[in-house]
Amino acid sequence: MTKRLKEALIGGALLGIVCVVGAYIRSGSTASPVFVFSLWYNRVIIGLAVGAPWKETSRRNALLRGAILGLLVSFAFYNATGFQDPVSFVAGILYGAIIEGWLTRSKK
Repeated sequence: MTKRLKEALIGGALLGIVCVVGAYIRSGSTASPVFVFSLWYNRVIIGLAVGAPWKETSRRNALLRGAILGLLVSFAFYNATGFQDPVSFVAGILYGAIIEGWLTRSKK
């Protein structure tokens, strides 16, 4: 496993925790454990997709790629839940860009 993939999976897992907390609060603490786990797992899969060994590109294009991958992976969850949680769908797009931004940060 490459360093990029490890960092992306960790980032997806951590952002998944943030997303789960937000969804749990938005649901009034009524979200089912299956829903919560599925949402967290979806964020880990975003990390997996973004962390794949992609070709080097500009930071702008990398951020766009992360957002598109976040959109594609999040759409699967959004569709499976009957289009009930648009906030989580949009968050997935942002999380894809955030993970890619973290991976492509300049290291000084």
